[in-house]
Amino acid sequence: MNVVVVGGGIVGLSSAYYLADAGADVTLCEKGALGTRSTARSAGGIRSQFSTEINVCLSLASREVWDAFEEEFGVDMAYRKHGYLFLARDPETAEAFRGNVAMQNDLGVGSEYITPEAAREHCPELRADRFVAATYNAADGYADPNLAVQGYAAKARDAGVDVRTKTDVTDVLVDEGADERIITGVETEDGRIEADFVVNAAGAWAARIAGMAGVNLPIHPRRRQISMVDPSLTLPEDVPLTIDLDTGSYFRPERDGTALVGGHFAGDDPDVDADAYTESMDIDWAATAVERAADCARYFDGDSRIKSGWAGLYAVTPDHHPIVEETVPGLVTAAGFSGHGFQHAPATGRLVAELCVDGEASLVDVTPLSSRRFEADGEELVERNVA
Repeated sequence: MNVVVVGGGIVGLSSAYYLADAGADVTLCEKGALGTRSTARSAGGIRSQFSTEINVCLSLASREVWDAFEEEFGVDMAYRKHGYLFLARDPETAEAFRGNVAMQNDLGVGSEYITPEAAREHCPELRADRFVAATYNAADGYADPNLAVQGYAAKARDAGVDVRTKTDVTDVLVDEGADERIITGVETEDGRIEADFVVNAAGAWAARIAGMAGVNLPIHPRRRQISMVDPSLTLPEDVPLTIDLDTGSYFRPERDGTALVGGHFAGDDPDVDADAYTESMDIDWAATAVERAADCARYFDGDSRIKSGWAGLYAVTPDHHPIVEETVPGLVTAAGFSGHGFQHAPATGRLVAELCVDGEASLVDVTPLSSRRFEADGEELVERNVA
């Protein structure tokens, strides 16, 4: 079986590795360098505190790999389990937290619903009087995405994957049969590659790749920003990644006493050109991010110094869930993670291998992640724990 994987971020590398490990002949095509686009610009979060069962299941299946990553891949990816702390200002958000924790507990996740005062045990300078409830999971944490990319890239090459960087996919080959469209490979700047399957793991560029195959997928490139800040008070390294869900603000400790501060605060969220967006941080946004963090915890105030920052892309779907499926015969889609692609990459790669090699997914029931959900009427599957 010949498979072409389009996209050299963490999802594409994971897919390529598990496909090769399952016996497929795999070629990975990446327009630039491995892991230098959305993966390198992520906050590196790894958590199980989601608001839908499918996302929790993806987290649990991925956690098995992340927990054993150094042993299996030979790379210390600086995985720090200092927990995730979600905060609610509004009673409606707090009530949703109760349901989320009950669902997570039913699936085996050790999340807790706690008071804001109890949350100060994990985040001592939290402005507890601003909040009405919180959830905490000590097993959540974060890692260095660049180191994880190195681990997957090395294992993929060892497994026989033909990794082609600086190789842009310019078209998807389609056989227009009498009854259905069948994907047969890709066209690149360096020539044609025929394949039994093409895996679309192109992240914010995934809709473009799908369009080459005559498929319309609602995956939108949206710009997100992160700033590096010197806190005014020392931010201990064991403070969890803290999310003020009602304002969209979040922060976590970084090395050497700095803090990573982020969030999306604008009411509008337009698509951007994935090849021409501004990768540098907006200083006005950074000032707002620090103000929001200061309203959450006393680690930040008007004297906190903004050191640097950057912007990257989320690949966003209308319900903040990925599309994982065989979209048309020969085209497997693994994209649209809406900011959760890094942490769900291990499970996704295994699911892609199952879809190609076995013809169906068994690790996790991916039926809810079919793109056909956007065509149907009925209750939406919406992930609400998004920052």
